[in-house]
Amino acid sequence: MDFLVKAAEVFMNLFQTGAKTFISWMTDIVPVVLLLLVAMNTLIQLIGQDKINALGRVSARNPILRYMILPFVGSFMLGNPMSLSLGRFLPEKYKPSYYAAGAYFCHTSNGLFPHINPGELFVWLGIAQGVEALGLSTADLAIRYMLVGLVMNFFAGWITDFTTTIVERQQGIKLKTKVDV
Repeated sequence: MDFLVKAAEVFMNLFQTGAKTFISWMTDIVPVVLLLLVAMNTLIQLIGQDKINALGRVSARNPILRYMILPFVGSFMLGNPMSLSLGRFLPEKYKPSYYAAGAYFCHTSNGLFPHINPGELFVWLGIAQGVEALGLSTADLAIRYMLVGLVMNFFAGWITDFTTTIVERQQGIKLKTKVDV
């Protein structure tokens, strides 16, 4: 009988923990993301939808702009996860690749720009503490991490372009390569 009671307690504890996590998201993450969405949409309205779509068209022409510059600017200006929403201005074909590059960049720039992804700052701080214990500079590490990240994130986006093409062929579909206005 004790086993059944213990199993029921563990089962209920699982759901109570899930509920606590959900409530913490509703009071921490969700309002921030909501306000970032409002800020981004306000900025888009101030700049003008046509200019933002033009940025998407220009960025779509060149993989370096698409997977290196746009994710960098988006991450720096908007942080994670809002930087990923810039992909909405790209043609459908390039959205998966932009997401791949942008998602990685939100991690590889934490050393220099902790505001981009504060939720994962503990990873950077743990590594930095080990580097400092060796008597080395964390600034060197942060710069190298970001530079290597820029290159590797570009390749993540570019390789995703190739896999998207394979999936298109496999599924018998063709994604648009032009921005619909």
